Amino acid sequence: MLLESLRASFLAAAVLAVGSSASAQAPAWPTKPVRIVVPFSAGAATDLISRQIGTGLAKALGQGFIVENKPGAAAMIGSDAAARAPGDGYTLLMSGPASMVTNRFLYKKLSYDPDAFAKVAVVAITPNVLLSHPSLPFKTVPEMVAYAKANPGKLTYASFGAGTTSHMAGEMLRQQAGIDIVHVPYKGAGEAIPALLSGQVSMYFDTIMTALPQVKAGKLNALGVSSATRSAMAPDIPTIAEQGYPGYDIAPWYGIVACPGTPQPIVAQLNTEINKLLQDAAFRDSLAATGAEPRGGSVADFEAFVRTEVPRTEKLVKQSGITMQ
Repeated sequence: MLLESLRASFLAAAVLAVGSSASAQAPAWPTKPVRIVVPFSAGAATDLISRQIGTGLAKALGQGFIVENKPGAAAMIGSDAAARAPGDGYTLLMSGPASMVTNRFLYKKLSYDPDAFAKVAVVAITPNVLLSHPSLPFKTVPEMVAYAKANPGKLTYASFGAGTTSHMAGEMLRQQAGIDIVHVPYKGAGEAIPALLSGQVSMYFDTIMTALPQVKAGKLNALGVSSATRSAMAPDIPTIAEQGYPGYDIAPWYGIVACPGTPQPIVAQLNTEINKLLQDAAFRDSLAATGAEPRGGSVADFEAFVRTEVPRTEKLVKQSGITMQ
């Protein structure tokens, strides 16, 4: 009995020692600032949400989360930079429809593999608003469509990059309404909004958080919201769907992904912390104040969401006939 007891004690001590050793060898994370690459310009919705998430994660994890803007080429410049970074958890990408889904159908060859990124969590979704210059003789989507049909090719619409959600929103409306409107891509909202305000372009699908100040100031008209339901931030603006285009539903989403090769424990830790943030009432209020609707969920939820978006987007791109170099 004594021998068996000693043997059991020895085994227990050995297991404890191995566990302690493994725990001691497991690298702590984060031990230095973490970079969040934003593939759009400063001041855009993606940038604003990234900074909110970064501030929240910094408080929770005790390290700085620094936003680095790398705009251009339909989010490909920033996405490629993140894809090339070491998979050590110190570089993240605030991804969206362009970087994760649309680009794979627009370009014959990407410089990065969207599926190689480690999905962490969908942070938020925010509707687009179709804006128009007030000098134009329409204030609703039906009026705009009637004008476009009477003046084919005359109306232009800006986007914050070819292949971005603002571009795809215009293509979806062009197809459903059967109108001839011309796409004019910009590098980001920082260029598109001034172009619309100056009358260089006729319309622009902007995120609601950056659109409303211009609408409230009377500088731009809001024709309709791109999501299936009205935004709580602007309940008086009707959806495009309810103005005669049922099924019209397209909105930007924002999801944190980690560089290829990032260890699973870091991904899991990030997912946990982001979901905690998204459950915090004060943080949810801060997102809502910018028009963003919190999402969250598991890594598997994010992966399933992208799988659903892929065929829907592929169909839209093929029907539109858009191709990029």
